[in-house]
Amino acid sequence: MAERESMEYDVVIVGAGPAGLAAAIRIKQQHAEVSVCIVEKGSEVGAHILSGAVIDPIGLNELIPDWKALGAPLNQPVTEDRFLFLTEKSATRTPNWMLPGCFQNHGNYVVSLANVCRWLGTQAEQLGVEIYPGFAAAEVLFNADGSVRGVATGDMGLGKTGEHTSRYQPGMELHAKYTFFAEGCRGNLGKLLQDKFNLRDGRDPQVYGIGLKELWELAPDKHVPGLVVHSAGWPLASDTYGGSFLYHLENNQVAVGYVVGLAYTNPYLSPFEEFQRYKTHPAIRDFFAGGKRIAYGARAIAAGGYQSLPKLTFPGGVLIGDDAGFLNASRIKGTHTAIKSGMLAADAVVTALKAGRTGDELTDYPASYKNSWLHDELHKARNFKPWMSKGLYTGSLMVGIDQVVFGGKAPWTLHHQHADHETLKKKSEATPIDYPKPDGVLTFDRLSSVFISSTNHEEDQPAHLTLKDAAVPVGTNLALYDGPEQRYCPAGVYEFVEAPGGGQKLQINAQNCVHCKTCDIKDPTQNIVWVVPEGGGGPNYPNM
Repeated sequence: MAERESMEYDVVIVGAGPAGLAAAIRIKQQHAEVSVCIVEKGSEVGAHILSGAVIDPIGLNELIPDWKALGAPLNQPVTEDRFLFLTEKSATRTPNWMLPGCFQNHGNYVVSLANVCRWLGTQAEQLGVEIYPGFAAAEVLFNADGSVRGVATGDMGLGKTGEHTSRYQPGMELHAKYTFFAEGCRGNLGKLLQDKFNLRDGRDPQVYGIGLKELWELAPDKHVPGLVVHSAGWPLASDTYGGSFLYHLENNQVAVGYVVGLAYTNPYLSPFEEFQRYKTHPAIRDFFAGGKRIAYGARAIAAGGYQSLPKLTFPGGVLIGDDAGFLNASRIKGTHTAIKSGMLAADAVVTALKAGRTGDELTDYPASYKNSWLHDELHKARNFKPWMSKGLYTGSLMVGIDQVVFGGKAPWTLHHQHADHETLKKKSEATPIDYPKPDGVLTFDRLSSVFISSTNHEEDQPAHLTLKDAAVPVGTNLALYDGPEQRYCPAGVYEFVEAPGGGQKLQINAQNCVHCKTCDIKDPTQNIVWVVPEGGGGPNYPNM
């Protein structure tokens, strides 16, 4: 094995999303001499960023108060909120005066979060932050005393079976006094660190949703700049948590998407197909008449909130953003919370470095979190997801009471009882769902969708979707649950095909993977393990 070269920094950050970039900027604002490096597995900053997105500027206001003058791409203020309860044929609008504060978006902006991150990346580089896109952090490095020493990027140019090809290059070791993990939801290194340092002890299980999104160019007469539409109800069954978003950006563009809670019980449910079906609703489909679909993506969402946050620190490192799970599910927003978590961690590391410390726990970070608006916001929203897990009608009523009557200060805290992979019924207990065929105009299949996500992985590289036991997909998942991986994946990665000797086998089309992490979360046997592919692989999202 070729020896890896190493580079030394004060702080290494894994992931160039809102949390990682905010942390880097804040560090340099506070202490310009600190050396900061960000590694990003996407081909460029923003390539893997997927969000609705309506952004609350509160975090950005604190990080870069003059962001408007500096040209941040927050160009479209929210002009109107609509919340609809859908049945198959009808839509009932909730009067805005009845909407809890979490569904009111006055003062917020409809944005492309990918473009916001690209802008933040430029701001970070101007302050002297080194950003290396196309390099995937594949391994955590440790000091002799067990503290985190940094990360190693993955080797490039490995063949299918791990052999060195003609383009082989060993990964690089990045050593740091402190390492920030900002990989986003279900980060694979963050997951390993939570296990190694027992960061989840005494916490509720993290629970997730999958968010699917398309970007459309609308006919000008169908476009309402700044309109924000949310819905609950059809097409999901009332016992399944989820809902839609429809956000009108500038330039006749609209972001449309659907979120399905991954605690769903029916193994025949396909979040992708539910999304496609949603667009056909009479109250929704008219927006798309004469329009054109231009992009597609999907990403898991950490929805557990306050109760599910792990311990945030360990010797030599921290978790920030959705690597920890700071998203506010009630508001369907995580950008402002990610930015704030990165800033709080940055302040803690600057204090440590100024004191000459290295490799210890940055305990100022969780302490400052507990005294911040971030803590107060997540605490206020803490019962939203547990209530919604009780079903649409009970959940909506109780969320209304929790948020409107008690103002988020009810004298109780509900808890998440199960991890999402534990909730599937057996196929013998479930009813198959008959999804309509796509029409290629309003509704589409997964393969044509993946095509417009510009997803690519080198064909000749080890599969990054790994199985602990190759016998489990057929012997357990197919036998008991009718192979739910062929339905919950939004990119058609998993297929059951005829095996050469008869019977069936699981085929993994890893090239299609959009890095959503749903398989790592929902696999009922937890047999699928998502690991980082070669840097630069995966989706290349434009304006998402």
